Amino acid sequence: MIKVLSYLKPYRLHVVVALCLMLVELAVELLQPMLMAKIIDQGILRRDMNFVLTWGMVLIGISLLAFVSGIVNSFFASHVSQSFGFDVRRNLFEKVQSFSFSNLSIFPNSSLITRITNDVTQVQNTVFMSLRIMLRAPLLIIGGMVMAFFVHIQLALILATAVPVLLAFLIFTMTKAGRLFRVLQSKLDSVNEVLRENLAGMRLIKAFLRRNHERKRFAAANRNLMMETVSALRFIEVALPVLLFIMNAGIMTVLWFGNAELTAGTASAGEIVAIVNYATKMTSAFSVFTFIIMVFSRAKASAHRIAEVLQTEVDMADAPESSSDVHKGTLCFKNVSFTYPGTNVEVLRDISFDAGMGQTVAIMGATGSGKTSLFQLIPRLYDVTEGSIKVDGMDIREIEVDTLRGSIGYVPQESLLFTGTVKDNISWGKDDASMDEVVEAARIAQIHETIEKLPAKYDTLIGQKGVNLSGGQKQRIAIARALVRQPKLLLLDDSTSALDVNTEERLLLGINTLQCTTLIITQKISTAKKADKIILVEDGRVLAKGTHEELLKECDLYGRIHQSQAGKGISGHARPANKTFSI
Repeated sequence: MIKVLSYLKPYRLHVVVALCLMLVELAVELLQPMLMAKIIDQGILRRDMNFVLTWGMVLIGISLLAFVSGIVNSFFASHVSQSFGFDVRRNLFEKVQSFSFSNLSIFPNSSLITRITNDVTQVQNTVFMSLRIMLRAPLLIIGGMVMAFFVHIQLALILATAVPVLLAFLIFTMTKAGRLFRVLQSKLDSVNEVLRENLAGMRLIKAFLRRNHERKRFAAANRNLMMETVSALRFIEVALPVLLFIMNAGIMTVLWFGNAELTAGTASAGEIVAIVNYATKMTSAFSVFTFIIMVFSRAKASAHRIAEVLQTEVDMADAPESSSDVHKGTLCFKNVSFTYPGTNVEVLRDISFDAGMGQTVAIMGATGSGKTSLFQLIPRLYDVTEGSIKVDGMDIREIEVDTLRGSIGYVPQESLLFTGTVKDNISWGKDDASMDEVVEAARIAQIHETIEKLPAKYDTLIGQKGVNLSGGQKQRIAIARALVRQPKLLLLDDSTSALDVNTEERLLLGINTLQCTTLIITQKISTAKKADKIILVEDGRVLAKGTHEELLKECDLYGRIHQSQAGKGISGHARPANKTFSI
């Protein structure tokens, strides 16, 4: 909670002004019963209308002051809470952007979305309520108790016996409610996770007729959320009758003994009215505590979840004396092994190979052999467990992360496009890309002619995730996005699988004209044979490496794959090859 509330520091002055205005309202509210007692005892009972009018005007005047203070307080409270929410949300997003893949594996996507949206809103609203009414309620109880002693000590003692009991009950309620709302937020994460998966996979759900299955999944998650919400709210709602019962019992006792004091002449009618008025205000303040407990408990749970993200240590940072230059794009893997964080299984073991400046290296291997994991190590999405990766002869851990990634063009297996125009999606790879650079990248990626046929050409809007484009079109736009960066290292992770042979050949010829080192994961022999070097990976190890001709001579498995794809293999050989290297 303290970590999150530290974001209020820039708005200290506004907080102080809001609190001062709130104190003005509170002071007026505490003075009103005493003024009313004065008007009753010295004005109404003595039939002195001048006294009643004079102090009545004073009462109206300070009430107007409280009204104006409340309006201005709302303005400052809104400014602080909205600015606070903006800052926390921005810093959370920036923190998530700085995470490595191992950091991101700690938090599900749905949980991060909930924390950045719902949790920040909860804390933001609590800040507003704190500056507006939350602090006023406990101060009203304390102030009312103190003022009651100034009015009549004996009657005030009756109220004083009830307050500690209520405070103990409130502390217990707040602690229990905090635990309940933390569980509630986790159930909300589950609902968001199911919802996110359904929206992302709607086409697959419809194609497989799994609507009823997914409806049941969502209903189960939604039911769990409902039950936890009902449980938390039911517990909170029980607190209100208990609070009202104790305070009303106190008021009845005050009236009973007040009548005796009035008869004995040791208390005036105005004093009894004032004590009852203070007791009523304290009762209303305690009833507000039910709402405060609910809001604060939710905010406390949300603040804890926000702090978890903000306090997560990013496990990948630049070395103290890191280099900031990548000129050639040469690449060298030396005895590289890798294990995903939190697991014990080595995905890559003792990988060694190199790629010279401007060379094209094809990487082949069965599904799950570690090809994509190998690619993710190059831009330091993960760090190696053992060994080293060198770019231009420097260990990538000694190169500034931004510089390293800025020199790499990466096209993942799934071509992810963003809502916007075609131009926006290509220039996304380079902030200051000119239109000429965008067009040139599109030409090399073999997508320019297709774009020119679109209704608005490069200004044509792309739907979410490129829903209005074919697989091959999305792949080529994603490749153009990588090429516009003019990278020194180009990583194509099975990024030509949806292209026909002729388009792919023209694409590779275009890439060869660039001054960059290219690594391409592929399942096609026709693609691999055009590379300067082929790396054959099996179960996380390098099985063989060399040119197409060398592997045909030296690697029996590569020969069988070649025969299978060329349609020359015997069925007994071709089948295992197809099974091992299925796309």
